[in-house]
Amino acid sequence: MSALTRHTDSAFRALDWEPEVTQLLDEHHLVAWSSVARRRVQFATCLTHFLSLQPDTEICTLYGRFITDLDSFCHQIERVIPAPSIKRQIDGSDGLVSLLRSRHSLRVRRASRFRYYVWNDADVLLKRDHRLFGRIVDAIAGVAAEAEYASDELLLVQRAVFVGGPMLDLYAENSTGQFRAWYDDGLGEPFWQMVTGIQAPPMLRYQVDLLGQG
Repeated sequence: MSALTRHTDSAFRALDWEPEVTQLLDEHHLVAWSSVARRRVQFATCLTHFLSLQPDTEICTLYGRFITDLDSFCHQIERVIPAPSIKRQIDGSDGLVSLLRSRHSLRVRRASRFRYYVWNDADVLLKRDHRLFGRIVDAIAGVAAEAEYASDELLLVQRAVFVGGPMLDLYAENSTGQFRAWYDDGLGEPFWQMVTGIQAPPMLRYQVDLLGQG
């Protein structure tokens, strides 16, 4: 891959890395991490811009610096997915999962085929409340899998890009964390595994620092 200068404290030079990353999103969600804050910002900014240029695509940008609990997450997600306000809960007819399942279309524009969540500074919530972080990741990945494998409605491909520091990658090493396993509610087979038949969320770990290493 080629996108970064060789200097460790340099920002990106946009050299056609965005299509490669977008192709990874065809089948996976992405855990994109770097120990260098400026690289994380530039990665998210460039990728978001590239995705926004694709046809039939929605971009849901989340500013993780301001996401510290379920209320603040819902506050942001309500502003990127047009729908009525939701209750501050994961499940239920008026909860987060219900909103993630919704799609919006205008008479002057056909319905979107792709929706990308770009969660900047996702490690802020992970550090503050790893259990809640896992539940939200589970909801995003679960709804995406449901749409592809267990729904008869017009397909809306949903992918998430979780951008943050090394803690994101560390969390991805946890075999019971929601980058590698569906949330276990203790009631038997995890809900999303039962609904979709998929054994685990399709996640890729992606070290932003390696861009430009050849």
